[in-house]
Amino acid sequence: MENRGSSREVRKLQLTGGATYTVSLPKRWVQANSLQARDGIRVEWRPSGALRLTPLDASKEPSRIVVLNRTEIPKGALYDHLMAAYLSGAETIRLDAEDDIKRSDKTVIRHFLRSTRGFEFDDESINSLSLICLLSSGELPISSSLNQMYLQLSSLVRDIQAVLLGGPLELIEDHDEREREVDALLHLIDRQVGAMLDSHDVAESLGLDRRQAVEHSNLARTLERMMDHADQMAALVLAAESRPEMNLEEAPLSLLPDWLIVMKTLMIQLRVRDPVEIEGARNILKQAQIRLAAHEEELWTEQRKRASLLFDSRCSESIRRLCAYARDFGEVLLNILVYDGSMTPSD
Repeated sequence: MENRGSSREVRKLQLTGGATYTVSLPKRWVQANSLQARDGIRVEWRPSGALRLTPLDASKEPSRIVVLNRTEIPKGALYDHLMAAYLSGAETIRLDAEDDIKRSDKTVIRHFLRSTRGFEFDDESINSLSLICLLSSGELPISSSLNQMYLQLSSLVRDIQAVLLGGPLELIEDHDEREREVDALLHLIDRQVGAMLDSHDVAESLGLDRRQAVEHSNLARTLERMMDHADQMAALVLAAESRPEMNLEEAPLSLLPDWLIVMKTLMIQLRVRDPVEIEGARNILKQAQIRLAAHEEELWTEQRKRASLLFDSRCSESIRRLCAYARDFGEVLLNILVYDGSMTPSD
């Protein structure tokens, strides 16, 4: 019985031979996939209870190509269009122009290549330029990218702490490069999640279902936001004409070791998934936020030079933001844990 005007159909279950249940396949679907009698069909039982049917010898989907016309792109928006094409899952990006590709456009393209993963120059002519992706969306595990983001973030925070305690400024002079690396990994994860929503083959390769993929994207976003605040702290330290003396035993710097320990614990929970550990870590972060907020209030009553107070206040705010986003990270981990538990059949 067909519901006309829709891709959905309702078909009655048949009992064959007294033991086997069968259901007929829509003729249009069989013909569209060039199937014949006795051809294999892969049957997958989804957590939602739905069944997914896929031709066993299904050919790979054609490469996605995005063509950008330079004359149709507003001034200053080329980078945004390139990034949109990247996030859409394009495997080839071609930029066409009526005249020569401008040098300023090539500078933007090089910036785009530094901000993404897997794309390289493929072909170039006077008025056309092509970029091709050499990295499949299903090749690099999302957990690996998350770990790389965490390592860049935690190493920068440790270096900032060392500098604030009197270490050399050279430790954090590359802070903007580390921040770009984290941004690039976030864009890669967003691209992979988008590909998973389009293709169950990509989801299968990455070992995540689509709900898990969205939550992993949320984890990446919180890491990127923490990196933004670490980057701001590094820039603040480098711009200071004279660094105020700070003590690891006093706020705000005394809360950084707590953040480092808690973030390490939360990253371990990506594998272990212990709700007690996650909630304990989030409580430590909450107490750190309260302590930092109180410290910022106390600064209003202190008799110090304005520059020193401002520096202290901005450092405290950045560390408080690190704690807030780390709590969000823990909340997403709890969401994943509860979702995974809800999808596990009871004994």
